Amino acid sequence: MDGGTPGGHAPVVWNTVLDLTLPLACPGCGGPEAWCAPCASTLSHRPRRVLVPAAIDEATQLPPVYALARYRGPVRAAILAAKERGRRDLPGLLGTALGQALVRLVAISVLTSPVWLVPAPTRVAEARRRGGDPITWRARSAARVLAAQGSQVGVAPCVFTAGDARDSVGLDAQARQANLRDRIRWRAAAAPPARSPVVLVDDVLTTGTTAACAVALLHARNHSVQVVLTLAAVPSLVSAGHLDHRR
Repeated sequence: MDGGTPGGHAPVVWNTVLDLTLPLACPGCGGPEAWCAPCASTLSHRPRRVLVPAAIDEATQLPPVYALARYRGPVRAAILAAKERGRRDLPGLLGTALGQALVRLVAISVLTSPVWLVPAPTRVAEARRRGGDPITWRARSAARVLAAQGSQVGVAPCVFTAGDARDSVGLDAQARQANLRDRIRWRAAAAPPARSPVVLVDDVLTTGTTAACAVALLHARNHSVQVVLTLAAVPSLVSAGHLDHRR
């Protein structure tokens, strides 16, 4: 169930060696800290509501969707560094911010405990190329933060994307739907207990298609998806105000 590191992948090994031997610069500003405080502060602990396109929302009956930031600036740079440049330290750091947002959602009764965090589906080949799945790593880091506050929480990487799905980069909403139709699959061995409440955790929401397909599969397996929580969403979909201004 964990995002282990398969052997025999030279780029992954080389990136790990570099991480251990070279100082890690902040991906947001290039400063000497791995993820400096000013750049980290762009991820809010009071998440904003994401306005998912109506066609996707109505077809899937999505639960509330929240993002910690708009997908730009330091947040975008950090997500890309973790996914594409082998920065294995960043998923844990970014996951801590997700955990703090989950604590907030529990505090204002948007979430209840116990809860299972389900990482959004990724292609197995992509996870292998990266030496593991950064979304799963982030979910585990977030779960530790939530557990430290007394919540009962688990991580269940039970959905994945079939290998014949194309990379979604550059595809519009209609093309993403066609690409993912019937390609989000279930991993029974990693599933949460029957009828458990879950949170779908993602890194970036662009059209909402991947989240919608994953939520539909979770619903089909009799799980109640309380919210979708993502690190970032495209700027045009993120509401102006933080969740619950009064608190």
